[in-house]
Amino acid sequence: MSTQFPSKPAIERKWHILDANDAVLGKLASLAANLLMGKHKASYTPFLDTGDHVIVINAEKVKLTGKKDDQKIYRHFTGYPGGLVEIGARRVRATRPQRMIEDAISGMLPKNKLGKQMYRKLNVYAGDKHPHIAQKPVAMAMAKKTA
Repeated sequence: MSTQFPSKPAIERKWHILDANDAVLGKLASLAANLLMGKHKASYTPFLDTGDHVIVINAEKVKLTGKKDDQKIYRHFTGYPGGLVEIGARRVRATRPQRMIEDAISGMLPKNKLGKQMYRKLNVYAGDKHPHIAQKPVAMAMAKKTA
């Protein structure tokens, strides 16, 4: 008996929509990364991109636990000497809230060409409007903790 590998035309990609309203950033990013990688499918193969497209809305309303709003720092390097830029999570949420979710999800994807290919299927929007109505995205419910 031989193993069946999905071929590129045979991979069926769905569109999922995740609402970040009052969702914890790490749990939301973990769910989104699993959907992008295709780990929820029976045809999951680690060296192929079998994942689905993910749309995240309400990025500005995502929750950070503990004191992360005051203590978490986002860093990037401009390329110039002394060009390390550090911005706090509160300011990132005010100026560009999509970055919080994009950075969390990209950190959970593979660090290679395949991970970049998976990352391109992610769409994050600060508000509740998105231009992907034609793709008929399916709303995905986040598991709520009951404690």
